[in-house]
Amino acid sequence: MTTTEPTEPTEPDAAPSRLERPETEWQRVSPKYIPVDMIGTLIFGAIATAVAFVPFWLGWAEGWMLGAGMAAIFLIVLALTPRRVRAIGYLLRDDDLLFRRGIMFQRFVAVPYGRMQLVDISRGPIARAFGLAELKFVTAAASSGVLIPGLPLAEAESLRDHLVAVAETRRAGL
Repeated sequence: MTTTEPTEPTEPDAAPSRLERPETEWQRVSPKYIPVDMIGTLIFGAIATAVAFVPFWLGWAEGWMLGAGMAAIFLIVLALTPRRVRAIGYLLRDDDLLFRRGIMFQRFVAVPYGRMQLVDISRGPIARAFGLAELKFVTAAASSGVLIPGLPLAEAESLRDHLVAVAETRRAGL
């Protein structure tokens, strides 16, 4: 007579998350967006650091620590910028556009095509110099506003036209 030992129930392989399916290929922003974001951060950081040094310039001897701390924070932000930009992506799905961003604090937003009210392209002076644009989606819900930065202008225009066309067909079916 053979005895069999009881076996632990095995868990089936965990199904991949709906957001992280292996067959999904996220569209990334242009690598040209890294210097655009760094330049913007550098300008803002220089102004904020200069303001943080004001107490030192007004005679508070320990005020230099505030300015040095602010400079250190912006140097860390600059160092993390390339990784943060690579984390930005979007995915066109059957019923919605999925947008993600963030390294530590990730944000995933799904914008249903039928709920899009406005698809807008903006270009600041630095982004324009690099041939980039940002695409903004507006829906009725204020919290679902999505901004995809760092798209080449031609890609932003074709994506805008595609989304407007799909949104019109989805709204007609409501």
